[in-house]
Amino acid sequence: MLRQILFIALIAIFFSACQNTSPENSKEIKLLKQALIDNPASISELTAEVSKEESELASSLINEYLSLKLKEEFQAEWQNETLELGDKQLKFKYKKFGEKPVKGWSLYISMHGGGGAPAEVNDQQWENQKKLYQPKEGIYMAPRAPTDSWNLWHQNHIDDFFAQFIQLADAFEDINTNRVYLTGYSAGGDGTYQLAPRMADCFAGAAMMAGHPNDASPLGLRNLPFAIQMGADDGAYDRNKIAADWGKKLDELENKDPGAYVHFVNLYEGMGHWMGRKDTAAVNWMGEFDRNAYPEKIVWKQSSVTHNRFYWLAVPNGKAVKDAAVIATRNGQKITIEKADLLDDLIIRLNDEMLDLNEKVVVEYKGETIYDAVPKRNVSTIWKSLNERNDLQQVFCAEIPVSLK
Repeated sequence: MLRQILFIALIAIFFSACQNTSPENSKEIKLLKQALIDNPASISELTAEVSKEESELASSLINEYLSLKLKEEFQAEWQNETLELGDKQLKFKYKKFGEKPVKGWSLYISMHGGGGAPAEVNDQQWENQKKLYQPKEGIYMAPRAPTDSWNLWHQNHIDDFFAQFIQLADAFEDINTNRVYLTGYSAGGDGTYQLAPRMADCFAGAAMMAGHPNDASPLGLRNLPFAIQMGADDGAYDRNKIAADWGKKLDELENKDPGAYVHFVNLYEGMGHWMGRKDTAAVNWMGEFDRNAYPEKIVWKQSSVTHNRFYWLAVPNGKAVKDAAVIATRNGQKITIEKADLLDDLIIRLNDEMLDLNEKVVVEYKGETIYDAVPKRNVSTIWKSLNERNDLQQVFCAEIPVSLK
């Protein structure tokens, strides 16, 4: 009888210990839950180290909180199909195709042609774009450009609008953020050339149709499958020649970096600016890819519209510089910064999918070790990461700030 009592007591102690070590019962998680109710701003002060399990739970709690906040704040704009940022408006229409997958809808953002023309011309182009493509599965969203200027799809407010739309689509429609795609025709193709490299970490694929790159660089496309579709006779602004040149550039980049710069280039013989829907092949092609949210190598080239983050790299607020270039790789517990032009400071962001955060991480730059320690997961970093982009499939729980001076 005594043995039975001791056995039951030991079982009770075991389950009690399990409950006490549960992430739900940790101090930081309790503080996070209370802060989400009383004072969310104070979450930035939760810098104590947390475990992998606590980090995962914190990420889920913060993601859920921010999703509910987005739905509450943008309910009217979503229902009215018009987003507002400052003095700009982005109208949009969307339609669903196929059956919703278990992991959420794919999302296709499709930009219309037109450009520097009267509003009614761009309105008509928008009407055309609404029905131009039909993916096998997913939400097909056609936005109306906020302006009627020649560069209507690659001004800096477009980046902000699309980043916001992706978050709202996830909150309201439950999308798979690893399956977001970008395309555009004519002036929309101009936008695809520009936006895809500078927002590559947001997308799983991009397809440029009948556009012109202007001053865009293909370097940021290392981890983003990119299609170029052009009529071989589309000679206005040398679009056809430049498309062919970009195809050669992507060939060269892929040859120097096997497995990277995946691309699909077609110049259709006998076709002018209108390709008779042959370009649909590129929509189907890019839909075969999922986003690589945490690539082992990053090539980050800033353009005229700068960004503070790109995959698992970031720069301090206010430090993004046009034409700055960074090349960084990770291999096991080692991160190597191969190149860093025009930058003094860099932030390396980490999570448990990328490497073992319970072990030392080494960072090298110019042959020297500039960091050799165990990074600390904390709730504050998770909060910052998800507030910048509420994407549970690309969240970071630890940071390594490094000086490159």
